[in-house]
This record gives sequence, C-alpha cells and structure tokens, in this order.
Amino acid sequence: MGASGERAQPADRRPCPQRHLSRSYTGSVYRALLADHDVWGEALLRSRGGPTYEGARRYLTPLMLAGHPAGDKRRLLTESGVYYVPLGQPTGVGGAGSVALHVADGSQIVSDRVGGQTLSIDVGKEGRERFGSCLARLASPRLLSGYLPVLETRYTDAGGVRYEQESFVARVPQSGSLMSFVRLTADTRAAAAADVQLRFKPSVTKLAVAGNRLVRGKRTYLFFGEGGKFDGSSIVFRTGGATLSTVYVAWLNRPSRSGSFTLDQASYEQARGTSIDYWRSRLSEGTTFVVPEKRVLDAERNLLIQNLELAWRYSVGNAYEEFEFPENVDGAGVMGAYGFREHERAILRAALRKRLAVYPDWEMGEKLLGSALYYRRFGDRTYIAEATPVLARYTANLGRQIAASERGLLHKERYASDLPDLVYGLDSQAVVWQGLRAMAQVWNLTGHPALAQRARSLAARLGAGLRAGVRASMTKLPDDSLFIPVKLLDGEKPYRVVTASTAGSYWNLVMPYALASGLFAPRGLEAIGALRYMMQHGSRLLGLVRAGASSLYDNQRYPTSGTDQVYGLHVARFLADNDRPDQLVLSMYGALAAGMTPGTFVSGESATVAPISGEYFRRMYLPPNSVSNAAFLETLRLMLVHETADRDGVPRGLELAYATPRAWLRPGARIVVNGAPTSFGPVSFEIEPVEHAVHVALSVPTRVPPRTLRLRLRLPHGARMTGATLDGRPFDRFNSATQTLDLSGKTGSLSLEVVYGSSKNARSARGKNVVARISAE
Repeated sequence: MGASGERAQPADRRPCPQRHLSRSYTGSVYRALLADHDVWGEALLRSRGGPTYEGARRYLTPLMLAGHPAGDKRRLLTESGVYYVPLGQPTGVGGAGSVALHVADGSQIVSDRVGGQTLSIDVGKEGRERFGSCLARLASPRLLSGYLPVLETRYTDAGGVRYEQESFVARVPQSGSLMSFVRLTADTRAAAAADVQLRFKPSVTKLAVAGNRLVRGKRTYLFFGEGGKFDGSSIVFRTGGATLSTVYVAWLNRPSRSGSFTLDQASYEQARGTSIDYWRSRLSEGTTFVVPEKRVLDAERNLLIQNLELAWRYSVGNAYEEFEFPENVDGAGVMGAYGFREHERAILRAALRKRLAVYPDWEMGEKLLGSALYYRRFGDRTYIAEATPVLARYTANLGRQIAASERGLLHKERYASDLPDLVYGLDSQAVVWQGLRAMAQVWNLTGHPALAQRARSLAARLGAGLRAGVRASMTKLPDDSLFIPVKLLDGEKPYRVVTASTAGSYWNLVMPYALASGLFAPRGLEAIGALRYMMQHGSRLLGLVRAGASSLYDNQRYPTSGTDQVYGLHVARFLADNDRPDQLVLSMYGALAAGMTPGTFVSGESATVAPISGEYFRRMYLPPNSVSNAAFLETLRLMLVHETADRDGVPRGLELAYATPRAWLRPGARIVVNGAPTSFGPVSFEIEPVEHAVHVALSVPTRVPPRTLRLRLRLPHGARMTGATLDGRPFDRFNSATQTLDLSGKTGSLSLEVVYGSSKNARSARGKNVVARISAE
C-alpha cells in the first residue's frame, strides 16, 4: 500500500495522486494531544452556534482504514486496508448467522470472516485496475437513503472512466444462502472506455460455468447477468459504445445447491426491494426517535440496523467476533431502551449461560444490573423467574466475598487485559454495588423477599466499604478538581494527563463505570470534582473518550494516542446525571465527525488521532463495534429522555429534551419520541417549532407515575421564556434561565402554552407561545 493508503498502479497507467498531511495539520493534532483539556471541543462550545457536525469534522481526516493489532505483519484488516460494511439479514434475535463483508472502497466482498472466500472487482483497461484502489479517485462511500444497508460507491479509473457500484445482501427462494448482489455501471461514453472490462474474480478455483452460474460440483458460487463470460478465473463483461453499461452479479456467501435464477434489472431490483422492506420492518419494531438533522437520524437508524445484525457479538468478521464481557450487556440494554425488547432479552439469556471468565465479579455485577434494568423497562416476570437461580448464586458468591473482607469489599480482581495487576477495582465493584441494589428492588417486586433483603444488605455493606476506600484514596488537587482512583487503597496517584501512561489511559476508560453508577451523588461535590478532573486532565477530545489506542500504533510514545468511544456510553450517563447538556451535544457531534466513518457510520473499538507515518486517512481497531454503536445511541437517547433516581437508586423522575442542540428548536424543525421504554412505562412526545413558537405533544407514562417530570425547551440563543399557561390557566412552574418546565404530578391530557420571545423584545413577544399537549398512555 502506498503512503496515502493507495495501491500502486500498473506501469502503463497514470499514477494515483498521493495525499499528504500538511505540517499545519500535524502540528494542530499534536498540540491538541499535548493539551490537558479538550481544546477543540472547548472552541466549539465557545462558538455562537455551539457544537455542530460541520464544526467538528474540520479538525481530523476521516476514518477509512481498518487495523489489526500493532505488531501484526498484516497491519491492515482487508486486502486494500479499507474497512468493510457488514451486511446480513438475521432470521431471528440471535443476529445474522451469515454476514457478507462489503469492503467500503468497492474492491471486494468477503464471506463471513476476514480470510474467507472473496469476490474481487476490477475495472479499467482490460480489467487490470482494482475498483477503489486509488482512494484519491474514490468518492466517499455512502448508504442508500443515508441509512439503509445498501453500499454505494463511485470511482474513476486511471483512464478517466467513471463507475458507480451498488451492493447489498438479500435472500431469494432459489438459494438457501445469503447472497450479495452487485450492480456495476461504467460510463462508456468516453473514448478511454473502448478497452474497459468489468471483471469479477472469485478466490475459489476449479469453477465451471453452468448457464449463468459459476459452480463447483453441485454447489453454486456466483450468478451473473447477460453479457458475462468466464475466462477460467473471472466473469468478464466487455463494455463499449455511447451509452452506460450496467452489469449484475450475485455472490453466494455460502455456496449451496441453487435453482434457476435469472439475474437482470428486474430481479436485482426485486431483491433490493425485499431487503429494504425487511430492514424498514425491523426498525419499526422499536422506538421512534426522530430528530431534525438528517445525518444524526441516518446514524441512529443505521447503528440500530448494525446492532440488530451483530446481536451478542462485539464485532463481526474478525477476532473480536465474540461475546466480549461486560460491554455487550451494556449494549444490549441500549437496544432495549430503543424498544428492541426481544433483542435485549436474547443477549441477557446468552450472558446468563456464559461461564464467568477473566472478570468474574464485574461480569456478575453486569448481569445483575442488566437484568434489573430490563425488568424495569418491560416488567417481564417470566425472565426474572428464569434468571433468578443464576442471579441468586451470584449474590451468594458476592456475599461470601464481602463477609470474608474486613474492608467490606470484594476480592481483588484483574485490572485490565493489558494490566494483569490484581486490584480493588472501583469500576467493577461499583457495578456490582449498583447491580445488587437494583436487583433487590426487582426481587422485592417479583415475590422474592428473602433475596431482596439479602441483596439490599450486601449492597449496603459494599457501598460503605467502597465509600471508605474512596475517602482513603482520593486526592483534592490545587486546580479544585478531585482525583478518585480506580485502584482503591493501592497508592494510585493523579495523572497530569491521563493518556500520558497506560495506567492513566485505562483509568480514563473504566472510571466512568463508577461515576455513572450512582455511588457518587449526581451534582454532588464528589461528582462535580471528578468531572472537573476529567475536563482538566486530558480525558476528552472533541467530546470523545481519549485513550492510548496502543493496539493501533507501533513503538508508541506520548503524545501519540487516539480515542476509544466504546467507553463513551458511561461517560454520557455521567454527563446526563450531572446535567451537562452542551457536553452531551459535543459528544454526539464528535462521534459523528471523528469517531465513525462518514456516510456509513462504521466504528472500531478505538481509533487513531495522531497520524501514522505515510497514511492520510485514520485507522480504526477491528471495526465494526456494537458497543461503540451503542455509545452513540445512548448519547442521543439521553439528550431526549433521561431518568433520575433517588438516593436509594429507585427511579424517581423523567427529564425530557434536556440536552437537545439549540438548532433543533428552530422554526421548521421537529423532534419525535414515540413509545420510548422507561422505568415508568413508555413515554412519547413531539416538539414542532414554528415561527416564534414551539408545538409539543407529550404522552406521560402511567404504569408507575414518575414523582418528578420536567421538560426543557433549549430555544435558539437569544430566546427567553416569559410566561406559561396549563389547560388555559396561568402556570408559573418554569425557570426562564434554564428553560425548564416542572410538570411533576401532572397526569392525563394536558395542554401547555409557553410564551417566549427574544431577550431584546420579550414584552412584544407575549402573544407568541409554545404549545404542549400531554395525554396519558
């Protein structure tokens, strides 16, 4: 691969233009990495319009390359080095059993796993140029309608001939295999197109032609459309003339016996329509979150599709295709919060069947907590009855550890995969505390009083032990921030910049588990101090979680580092608990702009920020990643729907639309949340701004009435609330400074009108209003 990520061309072709990073770009990146605060993020926050996608995307080159672990001779995950888009069509809640990996540059389709059978696509003079091989001539890959799993690529070969490729997967009755359909169009009107060939080359040998199929024995490997000829190794289409030339092939992910199938425009479009209908139907099974920014909405929908494909898998097609604990349970919970109940339950059941492994206490805590949160959302007593025998054994195990400890803590456990130290990990033990406390509430509601009392007692003892360990270990710093170590009672010292060392980087990844657990009272002194430490000691970059990203760099030295947004999920929860709306908005746009691929929304576990010598584009580690996807989805959900809890961890209230970008309340915008699961029942609302007003319809859950209910209208800068009415009567429970309305205790159908205007002419705006209709569900 060339210095810019482009393969060399044959000697008789014009060279591929090389892209190089400028000195100013490199300097800007390293200055940001050396800073002890988020210099780019803070600049966006200071701007008049606040963080935006366009503002965030200007800082870094796009993600394009997929990396193996550092030191691996293969270096990059695919032949071209470009990431792949996983495409499948699950037949059940277990996710896609068969997945086709469509390399995003259009060069290749890989069956199931890297190293599997491939179909390579070549174009150009005599078909000697790999499609997408010159990234400088490749348009940014994108998806059909912005989010559907149909990959669209455009490429110009060395002779100037232009191509458009579209690919997707579908199932057809003539074959039992998942099939990758490819449509390739060449603009053959140019003189240079005279000798152009479109070549589709399987990696499989000893194939033969049988009608419009390539077969070996009784198994079909490939269908091809009219005009294709087999030359012994490839299906070749010869182009020419004054029109566009369009050809079709269909690659079987797993070769199988197949019936007769004519591949042409009609059958191709029918298969594509079937695939589109399938995914639209699957999306309709969940909650509707509609926001007035197409890129955000496209990302949301596609990430839901990706995670429905991945199901229990951390990734797919590579070494990370496994149930990676404890992160997968977190990801399952996010899918449940988007209304995909069966998906969440299937993953939880799989988790309960899985043996405890490297982090037994953390795993037990995650299963306890995940089960409790699932019950809160859906009230599934059958699941709790199934899970209780396993969860009761976990509770007994944890109880024995706490009873044996003079400190009231669990046994020491391995810190991290790269750090084998045995520690009192605040992150994992806080999750156990949270899980015990939450399951005590669930067992109390489902007829298990003895288990409820036992879990509640253990949570109280463990909580006391953790708080004592924190008090003995934390450090108040001169900058008024508070360092709380992950390794309790171990002498862990504050890090000046967390990514300057491996230990500091891991602190930054896992500490949010504890911070979001409720162990530190939201908006309390400890939480505020810890948040200040994160902000002032290099925890974030463009609102993303900073990390060493050592898996992507050889011979790494500080400040060379990257990001790891898998752990942004708990950061988002911590920020929401502490009412940091602008930081949540920054995280969302940072993830869109720098944490995933533009147009296709693929992310890895980690990503490079510091440039790698000779590479223009940035790398991801073993993409795709279901939990990184979940982190974005959770950030978006928390911006719209956030639950609060009391000091005992019992769900207390709802905060709605608390962290929306202010641009989303401009006239003509529209926000819709329909049937979002919460601990109180489904909640729905619609916000529709018009000129000088916003119309809102909201459905308050009644299964368990929330003790507090607040709605925030983050109006565009300069707008100010001046009055309100409820059901036509004056209503004074609003705070014009925070633009928040207190609707606590209100049930049934309500109509709320809020008068607002600009800060300069608030008096003249008294006739304008915000209308909110609230009805019980």
